[in-house]
Amino acid sequence: MPGYFAALTILLMPGMVLTRVLMLRRRGIEAMNFGKIDKTDFLIPPFALFYFYLVFAHTFNLPTLSKPVFFDSEIISWIGVFFCLAGLSLLLWSLVSFGRSFRVGIDTEHPDQLITTGVFAFSRNPIYVAFAFILLGQFLIFPNWILFVYLGAGIWLFHRQVLREEEYLKKHYGKEDLQYSHRVTRYL
Repeated sequence: MPGYFAALTILLMPGMVLTRVLMLRRRGIEAMNFGKIDKTDFLIPPFALFYFYLVFAHTFNLPTLSKPVFFDSEIISWIGVFFCLAGLSLLLWSLVSFGRSFRVGIDTEHPDQLITTGVFAFSRNPIYVAFAFILLGQFLIFPNWILFVYLGAGIWLFHRQVLREEEYLKKHYGKEDLQYSHRVTRYL
């Protein structure tokens, strides 16, 4: 049963983000800025699609490179479900808190206001925390070496993107961002 939650999470996570992007597009806001600053970002989607396949393969017994091997515990799998649900909830709260300022990637041409309310009053990067929770949850559901590598690589990529965004926010928002970063933690 936990595997079905992992597969559902894989559908809901990008679905929520793409729904928000489409809602903003209807309002005339181009929220999809992925890869506009760094073209190496386009290396990420093939790895993400492979990750999605791995989760579905483990859930529906499709051919895969690795079977769960680190441990086999129903309790830990359900803890993984909890992390997936917590990640989805945090992602939804983040998308709502962002409002019209939500962007995928850094939008240097049409920046909006600095968001410091809602979930952003507790974390400066709740979307990346949500993604990390989801990766951790899915690893706990399917504890194999490939998903463990994805967990580590994902956290590294999230941190890399956070550093890029922080550099931009410092330049664009100056003192307002400095005060915000002193008041609210980077992650949790």
